[in-house]
Amino acid sequence: MTRSPWEQWGWAVAALWLVFLTYPVLETVQADASDPVKALVLALIAAYAVIYLLGWSLWSEHALAIWCVMILLIAATMPVIGIEAIGLTPYLGAFSALMVPAPWWKGTTAVSALLPLLSLIGGDFPVFFFLMVWPIIGFCTAMRVFMGLDARSEEARSELALVAERDRVARDVHDVLGHSLTVLSIKAELAARLIDVDPARARTELESIQETARQALAEVRSTVGGLRAANLEAELAAARRVLADVDIVTQQVGTLADTDPRHRTLLAWVLRESVTNVVRHAGASTVSIELSATGLVVADDGAGLSSGSDGNGLRGMRERVSAAGGTLQLSGERGTRVEVVLP
Repeated sequence: MTRSPWEQWGWAVAALWLVFLTYPVLETVQADASDPVKALVLALIAAYAVIYLLGWSLWSEHALAIWCVMILLIAATMPVIGIEAIGLTPYLGAFSALMVPAPWWKGTTAVSALLPLLSLIGGDFPVFFFLMVWPIIGFCTAMRVFMGLDARSEEARSELALVAERDRVARDVHDVLGHSLTVLSIKAELAARLIDVDPARARTELESIQETARQALAEVRSTVGGLRAANLEAELAAARRVLADVDIVTQQVGTLADTDPRHRTLLAWVLRESVTNVVRHAGASTVSIELSATGLVVADDGAGLSSGSDGNGLRGMRERVSAAGGTLQLSGERGTRVEVVLP
């Protein structure tokens, strides 16, 4: 787990404030007590400072126990310096607000803030002390709240990123498998028809099925790993082969050079899904593929669009195109026309 900035560097900031321990030290030196007792109290104050710093650094995992020990050390100094021991509470409050873990930190911080009120028992404790302690504790409490909000915001961003990555993988796997399984189905049907009339051609198709299956497996693996980027030139060649296997004539207008290099990966995905839909659903005899600097058009003379909502493939195409700042237009009055317009 990543340590928070206060767990890593809070001790350095905390060390700077130890200069204010001068006041309880002076009170100890001026106290009406024997030298051995004064030495013991000074040792307690030194232990308080050491444990305080260790709580910010090496012992941060035991922050609640450290806070309790600090309370005991404050109480141990009171028989000698009396109510002046309240001067140690700002450290207690800051440490509680920033280091004590949930769900304890709110309670310990409240106790730390209320402890200075004990000074009212002493009568003439300066008012400016409260004006110093409570803003410090309040500031540290506000920091703790904002740090919690930031942590929750980061957690939400991580969850959204995870959901987006799952959607990407699902979309890519659908595109890869949908196309590859369609090709395998077509080639298997073709091989079955040829096995009696042209065994040599059937054997060639079976070998092609094996190669396509191996390629599909490799594509799924690389897609899940986020490594696969579709290649428009390869998809154009594959589209012509797949369409030819089902006796669909392919007409191409424009060349790869006419397309924007920034969008070729996206156009490759759209072309793959469009050709898969033609083979599966269109019943077409001719498919036209138009390439231009603004995008891609895939049109067929088949049955046209069926009623109902978009399937996974069309939703995936819309998401990809929209993410690139483009538009996807579908029409199906005479056949189906898929047009992608990109900036």
